[in-house]
Amino acid sequence: MNLVFNSYYTLIAAVIVLLIGKFLVNKIEFLRKYNIPEPVAGGLLAAICTTIAYNVWGFSITTSLELQTSFMLIFFASIGLSANFYKLKEGGISLIIFLLVVSTFIVVQNFVGISLATILGIDPLIGLIAGSITLTGGHGTAGAWGEILETKYAIEGATALGMAGATFGLVMGGIIGGPLAKFLINRYKLKNTSIEKTQNNTKDEKVIDEFVPFEYPKAVRLITTNSAITTLGLFAACLAFADFMTGFTKSSPFELPTFVWALAGGVILRNFLENILKIEIFDRAIDVFGNASLSLYLAMALLSLKLWQLSNLAGALTIILVSQVVVMILYAYFVTFRVMGKNYDASVLSAGHCGFGLGATPTAVANMQAITNMYGPSHKAFLIVPLCGAFFVDLINASIIQTILKFFA
Repeated sequence: MNLVFNSYYTLIAAVIVLLIGKFLVNKIEFLRKYNIPEPVAGGLLAAICTTIAYNVWGFSITTSLELQTSFMLIFFASIGLSANFYKLKEGGISLIIFLLVVSTFIVVQNFVGISLATILGIDPLIGLIAGSITLTGGHGTAGAWGEILETKYAIEGATALGMAGATFGLVMGGIIGGPLAKFLINRYKLKNTSIEKTQNNTKDEKVIDEFVPFEYPKAVRLITTNSAITTLGLFAACLAFADFMTGFTKSSPFELPTFVWALAGGVILRNFLENILKIEIFDRAIDVFGNASLSLYLAMALLSLKLWQLSNLAGALTIILVSQVVVMILYAYFVTFRVMGKNYDASVLSAGHCGFGLGATPTAVANMQAITNMYGPSHKAFLIVPLCGAFFVDLINASIIQTILKFFA
């Protein structure tokens, strides 16, 4: 029996998942010790409960995909609306270096997947599915490329395998990021040089005077009714732009996932209003809506997981996915952390890289929030990761996948 939740019940369920996650993190030392994000903690428990219900009573739950997608698009739009050209310039050489680190990892990820698939005697394209298509790409990329692999390359069940692989990556990306960063901070005795300044600025009220996107999810933001309404209008414009561009560029060389257009729409709208029309953008409201959408999206994504699908994965595919997790940990430790400076910011960047290297950018941001909530802010990480993980990486990933597929045409 399949229980179908409409948008209202899906939203209620997501809020309950977030409250449960908050309770679990507050009560369970292990979750606090290893900085597991609250949506991941509550979502995994919900996924386990739904799996038990499916195996024992045959019940399954289908949530509102449209609502989940909407919150995802709002989150990416909030990243775009927060990314003015001044911040891109401020990222400077660090943004370029991190982009090179991440791009290299995409190549490594696909090399590992294809090589292991060949060694295990299965189609090498299965290894590509267990590579950057599902892990760096996430569920949206897995669905898009799965259809192509089924129709053009005769890979039976590519979409289902991609969904299962992306699910595995989403969970693991949320689990390993926090513990890795914590290990790096403790091992190298890293200090956050900006924490004293932040404490002086926030004082007892913890009011943010200067906006830093997604960095202080629990801090107080002073928002007026007018600013909230204006911000909702900006989000609506970004989502409308994304919907239009998705349809307009379909089957063209410029075809991109809808969330990329939402982010791009935010960047265009922000800089047009601020730099051309000289209209001030209320960043605090964007930050609040973005953080709320992030938490709700993760809760819905994990609530809708069908963990029993993972049991249907072939043994070879399971070996590849587990190997990819090990490779991600090693790469973040030996490459990302060291290349980015081997300091506190580098440890937070490593947690973020684990998030979108295996799962999705919202997972990366949640990983970083779990660390910065405990050890203090990291302006560099919250400047670089959302822009790199949500925008540039998808473009690079698509190019790399298309290049690899040319060899199998």
